[in-house]
Amino acid sequence: ARPDDILIATYPKAGTTWVSYILDLLYFRESLEDRLTTIPIYERVPFLEICIPGLFSGKDLVDNLTTSPRLIKTHLPVQFVPKSFWEQNCRIVYMARNAKDNMVSFFHFDRMNKVEPDPGEWSSFFQRFLDGKMVFGSWYDHVNNWWKKKESYSNLHYMFFEDLVENTGHEIEKLCSFLGLSPSAEEVERLSSSVQFDNMKKDKMANYSTAPVMDFKISPFMRKGKVGDWKNHFTVAQNEAFDEDYKKKMTDPTLQ
Repeated sequence: ARPDDILIATYPKAGTTWVSYILDLLYFRESLEDRLTTIPIYERVPFLEICIPGLFSGKDLVDNLTTSPRLIKTHLPVQFVPKSFWEQNCRIVYMARNAKDNMVSFFHFDRMNKVEPDPGEWSSFFQRFLDGKMVFGSWYDHVNNWWKKKESYSNLHYMFFEDLVENTGHEIEKLCSFLGLSPSAEEVERLSSSVQFDNMKKDKMANYSTAPVMDFKISPFMRKGKVGDWKNHFTVAQNEAFDEDYKKKMTDPTLQ
């Protein structure tokens, strides 16, 4: 890692691409305008832990970045983040999303991503999510342990997907304050408009339609981007079981 690297950390399907896109526009919209229309977001902000044997790894993609700062994304639990990010005191932006919506989004992602194992029936996927038997481990451990890290590491900005949906401009201002950036009110407004879900969903460089491993016939990578879609998936019994389980696992009163 380099001291000016910015790491974007999330549990999968918690708004990673959204934060990546916001940061990319904040830093490079003016100076590297062409990149917005010619380079997909997954190349502009590479995925640290991706590895396709014989082709490339996330580390290769990061090493090949020519931008400063380098924007890098990860889904790693906090304890697995390479030490150099902490040693270099890199800025880290973490985004958490409501667990129920996160689960639903992950389910549809696994259905359309040819690299991921088939998620099977919704009911079995639901149970696996509760049990933490997921590729990046338990959602509960992920959001809780990153939250705790703020106590010992000050260069960490923790965001919530729902806040960004509700008040995009205000959340961008808070993010800029953390990063030491001071865009004008007009720039924040323009950025907020550019990063609205429907605009990004239409943008081929942002919506992953150029990624060969995604089968959009099953489900688009950017599906709804809404708060509360879980209500269209959870049964009453599942919702009750989930809430009971959530109370046991989310015991920190400062993170609910």
